[in-house]
Amino acid sequence: MMRRRLRFLLLALLGGLVAVACSGGDAEEVLDGPLLDADAATLQPAIAQAMGAVTSVRFEVERSEAPVFIDQVESIALNTILGTFEVPGSANAILQVTVNDALNTELGAIAIDDEVWLTNPVTGQFETLPPGFDIDPSLFFDPVNGWQPLIEDLTDATFVAEEQRNGATRYHLTGTAPAERMQSITAGLVRGQEVDLDMWVHPVTGEVSELEFSTVFDGAQSDWLITLTEYGEDFNISPPDIDG
Repeated sequence: MMRRRLRFLLLALLGGLVAVACSGGDAEEVLDGPLLDADAATLQPAIAQAMGAVTSVRFEVERSEAPVFIDQVESIALNTILGTFEVPGSANAILQVTVNDALNTELGAIAIDDEVWLTNPVTGQFETLPPGFDIDPSLFFDPVNGWQPLIEDLTDATFVAEEQRNGATRYHLTGTAPAERMQSITAGLVRGQEVDLDMWVHPVTGEVSELEFSTVFDGAQSDWLITLTEYGEDFNISPPDIDG
């Protein structure tokens, strides 16, 4: 009898968790406040101002197709980054990478001010970023020196439509970003090319939710998706314990 009751309890708990997960995934965002004008000429400065005022955010970078390398000898290709950022320049991230076109693994990265640490792919221990690596996770979200001027300097900014993205209402805009600005928001991984962007923006706050673009390296295309969530949260980013 006790075993039967325990089994029933576990099934009930699991069922409840599934129900919560399903209902959470289907819930639509409620917009609280007046909508921004659906016009590129007024949206562009509003988005730039909103992004320049960001204090913290969770970011995800997904990259596919042609490889993009984070080291100078081109042995470590970036696949995804999942991280958090806090002003003025702190970030904590997990990088999914492919080593020598064969081994898929994860690297931890922490940046605080001018210090950057990366986990050793063999030992898993944090070390000061060694020479030859082109990665600083804090640069993937630098509101003042990265995102704000990126939005301000977009050319041919165009409002496309009001769309549903992941159960939420977003404004879809397109535009062309200068090479210098793309280099800034991709931590230097995209160099020497202006890029056409698709951007989805919160219609009340002006904060960017998603950014899609493609780049070309050595004649091969690489596709990027940057997703931004949890604006204003406290992530408590701290230096790693490199002595332990």
